[in-house]
Amino acid sequence: MPSLVDIRRRIRSVRNTQQITKAMKMVSAAKLRRAQDRVIQSRPYAVMLRSVLANVAAAAALDDQAGQNELLARREEKNILLVLISGDKGLAGAFNTNVIKGAQRFIVERPGATVRLELIGRKGRDFFRKRRAAITGDSIGLANKPAYADTAAIARKVIDLYRRAEIDAVYILYNEFKSVVAQKLTVARVLPVEMPSELAAKAGPVDYIFEQPPAAMLEVLLPRYVEMEFFRALIESAAAEHAARMTAMEAATSNAAEMIDKLTLFMNRVRQASITKEIIEVVSGAAAAS
Repeated sequence: MPSLVDIRRRIRSVRNTQQITKAMKMVSAAKLRRAQDRVIQSRPYAVMLRSVLANVAAAAALDDQAGQNELLARREEKNILLVLISGDKGLAGAFNTNVIKGAQRFIVERPGATVRLELIGRKGRDFFRKRRAAITGDSIGLANKPAYADTAAIARKVIDLYRRAEIDAVYILYNEFKSVVAQKLTVARVLPVEMPSELAAKAGPVDYIFEQPPAAMLEVLLPRYVEMEFFRALIESAAAEHAARMTAMEAATSNAAEMIDKLTLFMNRVRQASITKEIIEVVSGAAAAS
């Protein structure tokens, strides 16, 4: 049976851990509010961009040159680039584990294709680097302060690879923010861009007057659309990470409180048993002396 000193030391250790997890929960809650605001503000822009792109694509469908756009070219998916967005830190529950397992499942489901990885986040980079996966590049620290310029640079790099036909398709895998307690593992194909009939049908016909040919507008809008998809995925992942960490730290704080209660109860029982033993020894000694 452990001594009272050992039990008190363990209670003190658990209480110190509880203070850390409680502080981390508060920090994540503050960061989550800002990240959630960015996600909510970006969604209307992304929806409007898709709508404009759909209408431009519908108008460009009548132009033979529109079909020659390199970002719309469909090829057999022999060489695939998977953009994996993970976190830079742990202590976020199953956040990083889910995206890593999702990437492994993505690779296994495509045995006939060569899958290369563009990694955003330290956890995904460390995992696949140890396993000597085919990595085209990695970026660290973007989730702390997501900036459009950073993701746009990665998107332009991916677009260049696609235009040179070094890759046949581009997918993004990330945790999409749904609520504080729910994140959805999402795999979205970014290239080739899905055009135009499905999007145009959802948007409805709009009679625009174009100053430039629709095909020329597509040359500008399609790269901007890909850049926006990269940025939106990053801020969705950042918000989901803060939510997952806040939930995990809240659970850890509650578990620490339960452990402290159990250890305190056990310490009181040990102390009571020690006092009872001493009383019995005193009474036995007094009885033997008489």
